[in-house]
Amino acid sequence: MLSLAARLLAREGSAGSFSLGALSQCQQLRFFNVHEYQGAQLMSKFGINVPPGIPAKSMDEVAKAVDQMADENGELHQYGEEPPQAGSLPEVVLKSQILAGGRGLGKFTNGLQGGVHIVPKARAIELAERMLGGTLVTKQTGPAGKPVNTLLIARKMKLKREMYFAILLDRKSAGPIMIGCSEGGTSIEDLAEKFPEKIIKVPVDVRVGITDEQAMRMVEGLAVTGDKQAAARQIRALYDLFIKCDCTMVEVNPLAESLDGSLIAADAKMGFDDNAAYRQKAIFDLKDESQIDPREVAAAKYDLNYIGLDGSIGCMVNGAGLAMATMDIIQMHGGSPANFLDVGGSANEQQVVEAFKILTGDKQVKAILVNIFGGIMKCDVIAAGIVNAAKQVGVSVPLVVRLEGTNVERGKQILASSGMAIITADDLDDAAKKAVASIAK
Repeated sequence: MLSLAARLLAREGSAGSFSLGALSQCQQLRFFNVHEYQGAQLMSKFGINVPPGIPAKSMDEVAKAVDQMADENGELHQYGEEPPQAGSLPEVVLKSQILAGGRGLGKFTNGLQGGVHIVPKARAIELAERMLGGTLVTKQTGPAGKPVNTLLIARKMKLKREMYFAILLDRKSAGPIMIGCSEGGTSIEDLAEKFPEKIIKVPVDVRVGITDEQAMRMVEGLAVTGDKQAAARQIRALYDLFIKCDCTMVEVNPLAESLDGSLIAADAKMGFDDNAAYRQKAIFDLKDESQIDPREVAAAKYDLNYIGLDGSIGCMVNGAGLAMATMDIIQMHGGSPANFLDVGGSANEQQVVEAFKILTGDKQVKAILVNIFGGIMKCDVIAAGIVNAAKQVGVSVPLVVRLEGTNVERGKQILASSGMAIITADDLDDAAKKAVASIAK
């Protein structure tokens, strides 16, 4: 799912049309991201204003957090918060923490509507019990939903106005680009479509860094009404976070203005470059595997690239381009791929075994198609690995294998003499036909 920032960046021209090229560049990327509360904690370390909030992973922690965030004492808090009016009930905000958008409009599998609630303190515990530990389904999670293992208990805040701000990598300018809009919230995409002139874009030379003029240009574009110099410092702090944490995207929606004019990152989505994991260990240690497909987790442990799909033919391929071609030709012959599984160019037998475990452990897989081009990985080596893996794991569904490249004849001999019911294919088209036909029998 593309972020709003990526979709806004894809819009070109005064008519607000989409650039298909820009979209295709974005759609193929997959980056690590963190929960909202984790992003807020990270932002605060860079001096970025974030709303007061406490993450809670148990009901005991929820109760303590509600007491702290309910604001019963009537004091004026940071960022222009107002004390509750006389006779009003103290309220708190309960926010489900999942790695997907659309939480507010989502629905729990237990029937509770909405993953974000503003409720009186007296009802907070009762509602939290239905949220914490539940499964939230949104437009981005798919029908399976995602588990809510953490609630962010936040203080209700009165905000003057909402804006939109993001930083991401732009291929056109070959560097970071800041995107802003003086209006934000859930209507930002509609606004960008109807009034593209309201979207301000400020490219930044990564070798120079953000300048005072660029920060102030963004502040003016956001139509900040408070202290503009303080707002510019917040913009620079967000850019500093983007660079120093190897971010691929920092999207703040809304970037809010409080009653005293301060800028607050009221909600944020952050992505990090997987290639920088070695120097951002503390950030990547925040990974929440409960939010990830278990098959992807298992694959990553053995350096396998896996993406689960909803079809019935499991694919094991070496090379991303070959994997996509394999999935396309399966569909062309009336089948549907169950996954994208790339074992890479130098997989060993253990990786092949683990790949088979993942494929055979998926109940929706009715046939397996192995499509290998032997370059660095020789066909006889991969054939021996396939045979041994199939024997170890036990394959109960039709197994179709197509080999091509270095030592291909020797590889085919190994498959033929294995004594196993392996269906061999001469080319990819033949392999796809046989995989689809094996299910139809």
